[in-house]
Amino acid sequence: MSQYASRLGARRGRALGTLAGTPLRRLGAPRKPRRIAMLSVHTSPLHQPGTGDAGGMNVYIVELAKRLAAINIEVEIFTRATTGALPPAVELAPGVLVRHIDAGPYEGLAKEELPAQLCAFTHGVMQAWAGHRPGHYDLVHSHYWLSGHVGWLAAERWGVPLVHAMHTMAKVKNAALAAGDTPEPDTRVIGETQIVRAADRLIANTEGEARELIHHYDADPGKVAVVHPGVNLDRFTPGGAPGDGPGSGRAAARERLGLPADALVPLFAGRIQPLKAPDVLLRAVAVLLDERPELRGRIVVPVVGGPSGSGLAKPEGLQKLAARLGIADVVRFRPPVGQEQLADWYRAASVLVMPSHSESFGLVAAEAQACATPVLAAAVGGLPVAVRDGESGFLVDGHDPADYAAVLRRFADEPGLAGRMGEAAARHARRFGWDTAAAATAEVYTEAMAERRRRLRSSHV
Repeated sequence: MSQYASRLGARRGRALGTLAGTPLRRLGAPRKPRRIAMLSVHTSPLHQPGTGDAGGMNVYIVELAKRLAAINIEVEIFTRATTGALPPAVELAPGVLVRHIDAGPYEGLAKEELPAQLCAFTHGVMQAWAGHRPGHYDLVHSHYWLSGHVGWLAAERWGVPLVHAMHTMAKVKNAALAAGDTPEPDTRVIGETQIVRAADRLIANTEGEARELIHHYDADPGKVAVVHPGVNLDRFTPGGAPGDGPGSGRAAARERLGLPADALVPLFAGRIQPLKAPDVLLRAVAVLLDERPELRGRIVVPVVGGPSGSGLAKPEGLQKLAARLGIADVVRFRPPVGQEQLADWYRAASVLVMPSHSESFGLVAAEAQACATPVLAAAVGGLPVAVRDGESGFLVDGHDPADYAAVLRRFADEPGLAGRMGEAAARHARRFGWDTAAAATAEVYTEAMAERRRRLRSSHV
């Protein structure tokens, strides 16, 4: 449970002891929601992470929704239809329904063009709601600022609380912009500011993100809840037989993926765009091979993912960079893969490299560690929470390729380092189970509902 969750329990006890002066026993104990509407306008939970705009947020929504359903909170996820072949509703899992809303053309619509389709999306959500009895949804949970605007209107219309998760923030991204990347527009900044004011609760991934909400958007500290995202600990495992060390899982994964058993394998996994800085890894490898040319025969650099965001403007830019740096022979570009195969890539790696300019948490880092793979990451955003510096991986200040090359050199020179740190990484990752995240999120929902109830009663006194 997060630090916030423990404070939340104490504050909830004080806040709910009486409601507008009425003893709690007369009002009934606070209840968790029976059914929530979850909004994800710009990316569907059914999309493959690592493609287009699909990434950590998709994984977050899918895993959270499944775990909420497991504790008897039904979830209906509203997302924009991206093909006419999709049925209006798809059961993602027992208790989790994905509703497809027609809003704009199915294909060829960039995320930056979606604000113009929010009215159409909102209309579709309202149409779906109109077919139900009043009180069908107890709460709205919106993800990303586009969904937040739909959620704002829906929550007001339905008379229920709005819980919002930013996932990323324009002001934070613009403050750490990669060279040549496109800044987030003012319209997004304005939209996020409005949502922060309108939401009953704001869920932040880390204490650092909570501070950013308060500092950059003047969020009410009493509205901000810190709930760490989770990791699917059943899927992301070290592999190998029970009791075996992480090395056995690594050897088997490398055999399955066709990687040399004794190679140094620094892995990049994620969307290929300037924000994620995969170029820093390639430049670091070039620095390392300039210093240690004898390593060229035993290094393989997999890059698993597809172009996204501003990276779509130059979809082959990373391949061209590898050629210019003279390392095309050691880099292997692979398209996005499903979660099971992604776990194998994590297991096969000597180290996962995340030189991101901004990360609200870094689910990829947590997933890799759960597979007993240490992480080399930039010390930004939530990565200092996801990675325990010097124990489960290494954090680097800044994005100088030479600094990353120095850490890669350690993995090359100390054959046992990946295994030792991998064992610590697997232990660290066990802190981030999705069951814990779902339970803490349900507490946030319960408090938001109880507070709204209190306000309604107070207004009638």
